[in-house]
Amino acid sequence: MKFFLPDSQDLVDPSFDFENEQRAKDRRRQRHDLYAHEVFSQPAFDGFLVSKGMVDGFGALGSRYTLSQRLRLSQIGAPEFFRVNRAPHPLQIMGDCGAFTYVKEQKPPYSVDDVMDFYATCRFDYGVSLDHVILDFLPEADAPGAGPRAVPAAIRRRQELTLEYASEFLHKHTRGRHAFKPLGVAQGWSPQSYATSVKRLQQMGYDYIALGGMVPLKTQDILRCLQAIQAQRAHGTRLHLLGVTRTEHIEEFYRLGVASFDSTSPLRQAFKDAHDNYYHNGLTYTAIRIPQVEGNTSLQQRIASGQISQNQARKLETACLQAMRLFDSGRRSISKVIEVLLEYEDLYAPDAKRNHAKDYERTLRDAPWRRCACDICKHLKHHVIIFRGAERNRRRGFHNIWSFYRHMRDSGTDTHEFTVGQQVAGLKERACRTN
Repeated sequence: MKFFLPDSQDLVDPSFDFENEQRAKDRRRQRHDLYAHEVFSQPAFDGFLVSKGMVDGFGALGSRYTLSQRLRLSQIGAPEFFRVNRAPHPLQIMGDCGAFTYVKEQKPPYSVDDVMDFYATCRFDYGVSLDHVILDFLPEADAPGAGPRAVPAAIRRRQELTLEYASEFLHKHTRGRHAFKPLGVAQGWSPQSYATSVKRLQQMGYDYIALGGMVPLKTQDILRCLQAIQAQRAHGTRLHLLGVTRTEHIEEFYRLGVASFDSTSPLRQAFKDAHDNYYHNGLTYTAIRIPQVEGNTSLQQRIASGQISQNQARKLETACLQAMRLFDSGRRSISKVIEVLLEYEDLYAPDAKRNHAKDYERTLRDAPWRRCACDICKHLKHHVIIFRGAERNRRRGFHNIWSFYRHMRDSGTDTHEFTVGQQVAGLKERACRTN
């Protein structure tokens, strides 16, 4: 099973000084900053997923690329743009249209030709057919006796449109003799409707099929859809889950024909989740919050209103950073570190329903970064567990990607056939500790 990392131009600055929090004066982002695969000496994922919607930008979302980056991508192609030759093992690049960027539109803003030109110009290894996301999940439509009215016409139209695009996409791919491998997209509103889409895509000639629109679904609903698809899936047909991880069920996904998936969850949890910010051996830990005084909006507002002094805030911020430094060198106890962390927390988050005392105690007691073999943890040490600024947070996200992939691979074989018994055990252990 392969893991593709969706691209959103997440890079880190190798010149960043974590003690003084300064960058090199001659730093140029595109030239000097590093992608995740350039940071590690061991594999962390199998490839990138690059979305046309992310590159071009659509509506209020905008592009994650500058104009010069978009031009450069089209001129030199994705392999050179992402510097995949610097990865510790071969990386493949999959392109898709980024259907969630235009999900509210009546129809996609692109044509099949637009999408194919994007894939060919960027020199992707795989290309996903143009699709239109169905967000509604209506399993009751599969019940005996449920008529056509159980599913609104607009939803059915999205499925038909996606299948029409897939047929046109495959026809033009064959006629144009494109080098990238085509994937047809299956959209549905229920287990049987997904199975119908897969059946029709196979009849067109697809043997690699991406399942779209499943990100909002509960895990059991995804499994129900995969089980329905299994009854229609031909021998040799592979499935790709767009935007879905659900690590505790990957073994079941594999048995039901899933050959690959993509997800930003390991990266985003590093700085988006309230508690699960750091991965280690199937467990998750809460990162230590030490926000920058100048970078915390609510804290700045309280300073501006005169509720607290800026000197007091900076003094506590500095004390927290110093406490973590001393703790990692064995010169400060856990209780003393937590004491100063909570004092600062009372200042920047006075209205919080509960503090992080128990979470911090567990994180500091286990100190998982000391046992991690990834290049980031070995280099950053305690800085990787500090929730503070993009350079630390993004590196922790990179670590999560590495940790997730390593745990996935170490539990399986060289052909990516793996089980997640250890990961499930880790999640159960975490649940017991939490409760």
